[in-house]
Amino acid sequence: MNVDLHVHSIFSDGVMSPEQIIDAAYQIDIGAISITDHDNILAYDIAKIYAEKKAKELNKTVIDVIPGIEINTVWENTEVHVLGYYMDSSKKEFQDMLKYQQHARLDQTVKIVERLQKAGINIKFEDIKSLVAEGGSIGRPHIAKSIVTAGGTDSIIKAYNQYIVNEAPTYVQRKTVSPHEAVEIIYECDGIAVVAHPYSIENGEELIKDLINCGLRGIEAYHRKHSPAMVEYYSSMAEEYGLIITGGSDFHAPSPSGQMALGKNLVPAWTVEELKKEKNRLNLAEFN
Repeated sequence: MNVDLHVHSIFSDGVMSPEQIIDAAYQIDIGAISITDHDNILAYDIAKIYAEKKAKELNKTVIDVIPGIEINTVWENTEVHVLGYYMDSSKKEFQDMLKYQQHARLDQTVKIVERLQKAGINIKFEDIKSLVAEGGSIGRPHIAKSIVTAGGTDSIIKAYNQYIVNEAPTYVQRKTVSPHEAVEIIYECDGIAVVAHPYSIENGEELIKDLINCGLRGIEAYHRKHSPAMVEYYSSMAEEYGLIITGGSDFHAPSPSGQMALGKNLVPAWTVEELKKEKNRLNLAEFN
């Protein structure tokens, strides 16, 4: 069974709707999938309902759509992403965190737009907002695209490097929750917190050990930017600290040639079973 536990839709910085993602998942026989949009969970209900409808049309087994999210946090001036699975998103703590994160994104974007305008780039907040689905999470990819459209530069890469990196005078860092807060809230809401793509975290092992005390339960060992050696390294780390191994493609969009990275990361099917075992354990603990 193909598994992909890290996918993005138009409700954050992906280019495909939840329905399009599910269509693609059925085409390549993905058995379990989680749409983990940045600071956003709106894709889940849409994907789950559509997956059930599509299964009937195709006479196939329903894809297991797993509730998920990717929370953007900052730790020691470095972005750290925390994945959450199976959390009770109706709980006040979780809803409050989502509101805080969404407000931080809007505030950051408005301030960056003001600085870009002062730098002579004719960009508007409404132009950026129009690139995201209603209720979705605005992020740096949308700002970069708008910079190119406004003629600020001729490529997305240049837009990032010139205008929206920490060193750029036009950039404003987002005021987010800390990774410790994100992990605690996911855990308190009966969810499973996982460190996303740990390759991107400098001195990541020290942080991971610290986050275990806050309720961290997994490491994303399988990721499209992880070499086989890195997969082995993070899998060994997970075993050492008693954490669940997860993984996904971190899919955002098809390649320029149309190739789909969705489900291509060879994530073992047993990762889903381990997540379900942990969720059952948390459910039992809550009522004991």
